[in-house]
Amino acid sequence: MQSAFSSLDWSVFGAYFLILAITSYILAQAKIKTSREYFVSANSMPMFAVAISVLATSQSAATFLGAPEFSYKNDFTFIGFYISGLVAVIFVAYVLIPKFYAMRAVTVYELLETRYGESAKKQAGIMFLIGRVLASGARLYIGALAISMILFGDIIFINVLLSIIILMLGALVYTYFGGIKSVILSDIIQAITYVGAGIVVLIYLYYSLDSINIMQVLSENDKLRLVDTSLDGKFSIIGLLSGWLLLNIAAFGMDQDMTQRVLSCKNKQEAAKSLIVSILLTIPVVLLFLAIGALLFVFYHQASVVQSFDGENITIFMYYILNEMPDGLRGLVTVGAIAAALSSTNSVLGAMASVAIEDLYKPWKLRQGKIDEMHFVKASKRAVVFFAIVLSIMAVVSYFWQRYSDLSLISFALGVMAFAYTGLLGVFFSAIFTNRGDSKLVPFALVGGFITVLSLQPYTFGISLGFSWQIVIGTIVAFGIMQLKSSKAKNE
Repeated sequence: MQSAFSSLDWSVFGAYFLILAITSYILAQAKIKTSREYFVSANSMPMFAVAISVLATSQSAATFLGAPEFSYKNDFTFIGFYISGLVAVIFVAYVLIPKFYAMRAVTVYELLETRYGESAKKQAGIMFLIGRVLASGARLYIGALAISMILFGDIIFINVLLSIIILMLGALVYTYFGGIKSVILSDIIQAITYVGAGIVVLIYLYYSLDSINIMQVLSENDKLRLVDTSLDGKFSIIGLLSGWLLLNIAAFGMDQDMTQRVLSCKNKQEAAKSLIVSILLTIPVVLLFLAIGALLFVFYHQASVVQSFDGENITIFMYYILNEMPDGLRGLVTVGAIAAALSSTNSVLGAMASVAIEDLYKPWKLRQGKIDEMHFVKASKRAVVFFAIVLSIMAVVSYFWQRYSDLSLISFALGVMAFAYTGLLGVFFSAIFTNRGDSKLVPFALVGGFITVLSLQPYTFGISLGFSWQIVIGTIVAFGIMQLKSSKAKNE
């Protein structure tokens, strides 16, 4: 198929990448002398910049396209997930962040070392790395698939591969040269880009429906509901205050991907503010994309829509982009999707490298004798490149798996980080709130929580249970394992 891009679309696309090239060159001029500076910017980042970066990191191409899909098919109750997130970040801001700053942590898993020894830190770090390879690799594939559909008009392997390379190179240039400082500043550019694209689409959609009573159509079809009072574990009140709350605590306080930028603030007070401000900014952004989905429901209300592209299921927003979007706006939305994908990809490269170097490689290397700090800076950059390659390979694996296997690797890969969260929640809660557990129980708790949630998936044993309930059960299992033995300080 031929690309649907016009010359105006390509101009928008080219201008965006020119901005990326110029800003990456400017940010690459900074001299980095220590791995701590590379990973947490020597605690020098402004609070509001970090808040924007956390907002950008929490979004992805899947969110950019997926939030409109939810409101198109359902209603606005998905916003409850971020209200739950606000409660979660308040907990993280005032319980976990002070502990991280008291020990001048570079990674969140250093907290476990103070209770259960170095082995606990390593085991949690390895769990994070495995989960992130699968989850972020799958997200990279989803973003590349969307870009290939729009840019090239097809999803043949060579074009999807080229889209993967475009996304990964865009993320790599920031992370490799400037570390977390470049990532945070680039996230501001990405956030402005995809939020701006969303606002333009919303306005265009709204004026294209000027002859229709939008609120009446939405009200008659129960699309304006904000609160879910059911017990199904989706986004009901009880689910938001249980499983989804736990998942948000893990995402904002125990996942290095999100927490790394918070650890770059000047002090614990600034870090706490950055988390809370980020969620307060995220809520209207998500409402923006939910509103797009609601307007798309009105737009296609009396039309027959087949949400498919070359045999691949697509979201309603992607369908609209491919079939209805005018010249220029299509290019803007494309760079919006790329921006959302880049903001989540560049952050994970830095996060994975920080865990690999600070929690695994550096302690081992320092036991061999005194090592010049620049050695670890170079090692950090090599780690960033290594994980860029690994995530790209995972994205390629996802492409072929989706076509030649009945088992959805994407469903597993996207959920695997949440599976891992339950083990981390159990271990962290034991370390913070009890005097029990030891280093020998940590791997069993991490794996126990993971396996519990995996076993509750429909594709495993056919069990149908709301995902928020799965998180609760997995966390209880992991926490219970940690309580089987009394604690001894810094067990190895």
